Amino acid sequence: MRIRPFSFTARALAVLGLAALGATSFATAGQASAATAAAHHGVKPIHQGIRPLASSNTLKVGSSATQGVVSPTPKVYLVFWGSQWSSDPAGVAPDMQNMFKGLYGSKDTWGTILSQYCEGVAKGTSNCGTKGTHIVHPTSTPLVGTWFDNAAAAPSSATAAQLAAEAVKAAAHFGNTTQAPNLNAQYVIVSATGTHPDGFPSSGFCAWHDYTASSYGNLAYTNLPYVPDTGVDGCTTLTDGRALSGIESTETHEYAETVTDTWPSIGWNGGGGEIGDECENMDAFVALSTGSFDLQGLWSNSAAKCVTHG
Repeated sequence: MRIRPFSFTARALAVLGLAALGATSFATAGQASAATAAAHHGVKPIHQGIRPLASSNTLKVGSSATQGVVSPTPKVYLVFWGSQWSSDPAGVAPDMQNMFKGLYGSKDTWGTILSQYCEGVAKGTSNCGTKGTHIVHPTSTPLVGTWFDNAAAAPSSATAAQLAAEAVKAAAHFGNTTQAPNLNAQYVIVSATGTHPDGFPSSGFCAWHDYTASSYGNLAYTNLPYVPDTGVDGCTTLTDGRALSGIESTETHEYAETVTDTWPSIGWNGGGGEIGDECENMDAFVALSTGSFDLQGLWSNSAAKCVTHG
């Protein structure tokens, strides 16, 4: 399970504090217990700048499997959970859709970073070369489904189990009822303003991703809270004053990690975690065909550093 913690202001930290974390939540960076770190693989520092960008932290594949290591042809399903989405003060729903509608083709040089990673190669591989099944850079939008599941209110404080159940419900809604389509699908469960999925925001994370077993096979999903509730410039290293920068940075972090480590943690990991964990202090405002967005830097084995373009 991969987690992106907040970048809080000192004032926000004083107000919120850092709650003790339960079995389904996550320790704060630099303070995680050995057991939590082993179970959840490390987190982004709450304070910007504490954890430097990785300078040498090669990713290696954790399994020789041909399923669940990566998503060769990524497909994103955005699920706006609950009747609470009648209120969207920051405009998260249109922004997330527009961002994913632009993450393809020649205009998107950020997404090409992922194409060097693959599955179906020996465990421990760090350079796929021409071997294995590579992640394919999309030639059309990876966003293939959007659902406002608003017939009833979502739980005000959804548990990890409830978030996983919503992913299963979404798979049924979109007709993905066998393992085959779910090898590339990721269900992004976006919670509404004022809700607290898995303890957000006092749990200290911006978002996390995981997978759950179901009758439709294993399903990759993301817990994406309403990040603008943290305030302007929360969950990003940019200080541009945009309410949406933090959630864009956070979701590109989770998207890339799901694509390269679909069923954690048999995919691509290094000493500092997954592809996004390595580079959490790098953000860039990038122009796509659908607008400009805050995209988080990713670790590139081929460049041997964090980058924002392939």
